[in-house]
Amino acid sequence: MGQGRKHTRARRHGRTEKSRVIRNICFHGIGTCVREREEGEARYWVRESHFLRILDEIAGRDDVRVSFDDGNVSDVALALPAMQERGIRGTFFALAGRLQDSSSLSPSDLRLLRSAGMQIGSHGWEHIPWRGMSNDDARRELVDARAVLSEASGERVVEAAMPLGRYDRLLVQRLKGAGYSTVYSSDRFPARAGSWFQARYSVTADDSRESIRALLTRKPGLQDGCRVMKSAIKRVR
Repeated sequence: MGQGRKHTRARRHGRTEKSRVIRNICFHGIGTCVREREEGEARYWVRESHFLRILDEIAGRDDVRVSFDDGNVSDVALALPAMQERGIRGTFFALAGRLQDSSSLSPSDLRLLRSAGMQIGSHGWEHIPWRGMSNDDARRELVDARAVLSEASGERVVEAAMPLGRYDRLLVQRLKGAGYSTVYSSDRFPARAGSWFQARYSVTADDSRESIRALLTRKPGLQDGCRVMKSAIKRVR
């Protein structure tokens, strides 16, 4: 086979991989939420038994990506060993302003996650909405937080997850200007594997293995199309 044909096939394979439909599944806390830092936070904590069954459903699937927001210590205490046991890798979006908090991921926790083959991303500094930030707040949340997390974890942080799911055109411009390779939202629709913008499904206390299975196996429908349109509008408003 000629080199030109090989290169053409390789390019086609690359395009196919980048356009492959995936679903991003996001966890926040595993176990019991002892103290809510924001109203309604407990709703996003998943019982350990449910978490393990959900991981069993996800294990072995190449069309699912797993991530964790908020940097809770349950990420290393409960999630990491369960994921290692099942051969699942994920991205952990930590908060730079909570690295010294005993209930949150510490620098040594971030390095442990890295050494286990996990990725570290930025969830900002204080877990505040990124939409409508002042320039000073934007520097702290998008630039300074990433620098602190990069130093703490021992490797450069290149991905970000937007707290509370709020964004607009200015925030998208700021994130692109800051050089993030991938940005995650909580818009709940399927994503393309190679897209810069990645929508996610947040797992809640009401979810089970069965509800996640239904989510992963159903075909995209009208509701997904509406969410894609709403997301596109938010990115240009």
